[in-house]
Amino acid sequence: MIEIMWGGSALNPELHDAMVSYVDERIGNSGRGFGHCKTMGVFENGNVLGVIVFHNWNPESQVIEISAAADSPRWLRPTVLNRIFRYAFDDIGCQLVVARISEDNEHTQRIFRRYGFQRYLIPRLRGRDEDEWIFTLTDDAWRGGKFHRG
Repeated sequence: MIEIMWGGSALNPELHDAMVSYVDERIGNSGRGFGHCKTMGVFENGNVLGVIVFHNWNPESQVIEISAAADSPRWLRPTVLNRIFRYAFDDIGCQLVVARISEDNEHTQRIFRRYGFQRYLIPRLRGRDEDEWIFTLTDDAWRGGKFHRG
């Protein structure tokens, strides 16, 4: 059975820290963490399938960044995607979600493009020898997209 669990510094600090470390290690964040953030994990029979971190929240501009990692492609189901963006757009009132994706991560790029994200290639954003895609999704694009469930 798939279960979504939330972590936050006050909500469930141990689970939150474990989920931050999970994503941090898998995306090569060099142990920097994400500062003040919220986490959402997808579990099956107690085993983690994937985790998303909501970070760099800017309430004035209503923008948040997301970073994610997974050990199974089964984690990113339509119900999970819907919950991720309901949190960003409905629960905390974002007007834009931003994600940074390696130029080599073609699988995630395909998912994000299908979901309605716009993408912009930034040369050398991952260092001298690697470009990075910035993906953005507006609340309007999400609400008007074929995957949105009201």
